[in-house]
Amino acid sequence: MATVTDAQPWVDALRASHDRLSAIVAGLDADGLRAQSYDKDWTIADVLSHLGSGAEIFSLSLEAGVTGGEPPTMAEFQPIWDTWNARSPEEQAEQSIAVNEAVVSRIESLTQAEREAFSVTMFGRMTLDLAGFLGMRLSEHAVHTWDVAVALDPDARIAPEAVGLLAVRLPMMAGFMGKKQEEPSVIEISTTDPAVTFTLDTGGLALTPGSTGAKASLALPAEVFVRLVYGRLDDAADVTSANGVTVAELQAVFPGF
Repeated sequence: MATVTDAQPWVDALRASHDRLSAIVAGLDADGLRAQSYDKDWTIADVLSHLGSGAEIFSLSLEAGVTGGEPPTMAEFQPIWDTWNARSPEEQAEQSIAVNEAVVSRIESLTQAEREAFSVTMFGRMTLDLAGFLGMRLSEHAVHTWDVAVALDPDARIAPEAVGLLAVRLPMMAGFMGKKQEEPSVIEISTTDPAVTFTLDTGGLALTPGSTGAKASLALPAEVFVRLVYGRLDDAADVTSANGVTVAELQAVFPGF
């Protein structure tokens, strides 16, 4: 029988991320909702709309994993996106918070048996237990919450409840988020809070746990490394040290999207 990862830390982190965003949104007026988020092409309301439509789609996949049904197809996504895009910023904010609360509450209500039996196939090739499935949602919700938070407070950071969990997922995410370099290098990356060591091959976009004695090295807080991989590191001062590699070179590996 396959080992099932404990989902509770992911459930707790999702709850914390949702509560954080809810508190931020509660303090926004009409102008605040229309202010630019970290993404220069999206307002704060646009981010909330994205998280709202994502929550609806996520909910359909969640129920498929609980019941053993089929997850939604791409054909079901577009009508959801169209509905959210047609809403006013005020409607997007209010309904995003409501639908995300419903999803988190639904996750919290799952019995232990339902959590252990949960299985869903995503993108036709990835079969996930509940922890793996929630990891997909946490990476989106926590990072986009930061997109909103940092637009209001330049010192904002990704929530600490999420950072350690997202750091564990970085080897899986690096290939999706990164851009292969024509002149590859191998870099040892050491993080703090939590302390983790990775080796990054910028040619193959392979991020593997552990050290291989690479000559180039990077040291930084785990929260900063998460933002780097997600294309959200603007200030080189957040990096503790860089030897044999520059922050600008790593920003080219992870340009964001």
